[in-house]
Amino acid sequence: MIAAIIPAAGQSRRMGAQKQLLPWAGTTVIGHIVDELLRSEIDEVCVVVGHQSDQITQALAGRNVRLVLNPDYRRTEMLSSVCCGLRGLPSACVAVLVALGDQPAITAELVNTMLRAYATSGKGIVVPTHDGKRGHPLLFARRYCEELQIGYDQVGLRGLLAAHGEELLELSVASSAVLSDLDSRADYLRELAREGH
Repeated sequence: MIAAIIPAAGQSRRMGAQKQLLPWAGTTVIGHIVDELLRSEIDEVCVVVGHQSDQITQALAGRNVRLVLNPDYRRTEMLSSVCCGLRGLPSACVAVLVALGDQPAITAELVNTMLRAYATSGKGIVVPTHDGKRGHPLLFARRYCEELQIGYDQVGLRGLLAAHGEELLELSVASSAVLSDLDSRADYLRELAREGH
């Protein structure tokens, strides 16, 4: 099985509001991301919560997701939330997709394309690229999970890519959405306009 982890524990300081709870496509940003992952061939979705965890939990009510609390969510590094999700992986899990909690332009089709590339390439890590730039989500084999939990505190997931270049598949995709996330109000308004919402 392949699990998805969505780090959604941060405090959204630059946005000025909890960005996962902003309206998007008839639901919320986090709701839409989860819906796309549930629509994909991913087997399990885990959302790591922290700041305003009750509100995010409520926004995801009725969806088949596993919620994990990151008690250390005030740390700015996203990796701490990823590691919380990794620690709760089912034993049957063979690979992990890390999807950003502020990247609502993600689609089930993109995720399925990445899953197929992972299955057929023989590589241990798949990262989507657009115009030569690496984006998200990131897909990697379970064998890297322990390494992620004990290293890369200062550099995050980029450290994994740098350490295992020979195991890395850069998957070129047509959509620039893999490069876009929501850090500021301007980002949110730009992405809403791009998606026609």
